[in-house]
Amino acid sequence: MREIVRRIKARCSAVICITTGGGLGMTVEQRVAPITLYRPEMASLNGGSMNFALFQALDKFKEFKHDWEPQYLAMTEDLIFPNTFKSMREFSRIFTLNETKPEFEIYDAGMVNNLAVLIGRGHIKRPVYLQFVMGVLGGITPSSENLMFLLDYAKKLIGEFEFSVCVAGRAQFPICTQSVLLGGHCRVGLEDNLYLEKGQLAKSNAEQVAKMVRIIRELGSEPATPDEARQILGLKGLNRVNF
Repeated sequence: MREIVRRIKARCSAVICITTGGGLGMTVEQRVAPITLYRPEMASLNGGSMNFALFQALDKFKEFKHDWEPQYLAMTEDLIFPNTFKSMREFSRIFTLNETKPEFEIYDAGMVNNLAVLIGRGHIKRPVYLQFVMGVLGGITPSSENLMFLLDYAKKLIGEFEFSVCVAGRAQFPICTQSVLLGGHCRVGLEDNLYLEKGQLAKSNAEQVAKMVRIIRELGSEPATPDEARQILGLKGLNRVNF
């Protein structure tokens, strides 16, 4: 990870958001280690435990590039992605110590309430940044109605916040476009969706980003620059990271 973030920083001033989701089976200590090591401007902080299932891909794909892939997918039928209140509290403490902004990953409505409880108990300070993650089996399904529900529910429980949307699967671009229309932000990339449009595989993350930029501009808006994003999200600046 150090090599990757250093090479990105050397080439541009993009905001780098490091994951603390980690890999399947990693401990809480292993997942949060990059925050202490690299002190990034922003990192993911998952909003609760859930079934995180990928096994249904085995119904569609029968040929794999690597021998470990089908076994990896199959094991998710019996997998819980753990994010207890204790671990979220400890994550939040470490984020605060390192001046790292949490990007709260909200996979379902209950995680909005989890976050509201942590705010009420003083473990998380406003303003917060939410990312509604839709389309993962075990979490909320992607639809315009569900995004409106999550947004309304979060406003009732949390108040003012910045939000983004990411979507696993074919609904990526439509729901991300809805997020922009609602005043939010969006994430696109190959982790979430392999296609640029129906039947056409994306060649790269950059190709998906370029498409989303075109959509945003067609709607009369302009993508934020890295420094504008830092101002919107209240980030500490690239000169205060440890990489």
